[in-house]
Amino acid sequence: MAERLDIRILGPLAVARGGSDLPVGGRKQRAVLAILLLREGEVVPTDLLIEMLWGDSPPPTARTTIQVYVSKLRKLLSDASGLRIETRGSGYLAEVDPECFDLRRFERLVEAGKEALGAGDPARARDLLAEALELWRGAPLEDVDLPAGFAAELTRLEEERRSALEARLEADLALGRHAEVVPEVERLLAEAPLDERLHGIAMLALYRAGRQADALEV
Repeated sequence: MAERLDIRILGPLAVARGGSDLPVGGRKQRAVLAILLLREGEVVPTDLLIEMLWGDSPPPTARTTIQVYVSKLRKLLSDASGLRIETRGSGYLAEVDPECFDLRRFERLVEAGKEALGAGDPARARDLLAEALELWRGAPLEDVDLPAGFAAELTRLEEERRSALEARLEADLALGRHAEVVPEVERLLAEAPLDERLHGIAMLALYRAGRQADALEV
């Protein structure tokens, strides 16, 4: 039976099998894999990949080079399960087992955690949200040279991370952990001083910690 892969984009790009990272190639080959993973379940046309990798000045061999990158990735993944790269028309499609993909596990855990918080079970919510946040190892795909067109998508992932963190802080408050929340939320406010939800969490945490004047100032 083929070993399942562990595919990670919430931080540096990594594909592991049996606990060992696989060599997924050089700069542009890594970018091809990253683009296919970000567009998981969608056909990415070869022409679009060429434009993303080389802009307006692709080499004459660009199409063949993309084929070589995909061929090498398929060979690398051939004896493992969890990720397939298929040719569809004039493009490529990545099919990923959601249990093998850190982004999908993160999304599933966050959804379950927020549901638990809304249902009045902060202890379960905190466990689920903390598990989701532990999947992050840095900025998404921080070691991959992605085209500028992906900036909004990467920003959206960071916003999802912050939303999960704020939900976890709310669960902490519901569990009476205001003393633990105060230093963390103060650090986060220094990074995002215009985040209204964080201000609300900070006010409540400071008030419950006996710092009414600081809560009013916030």
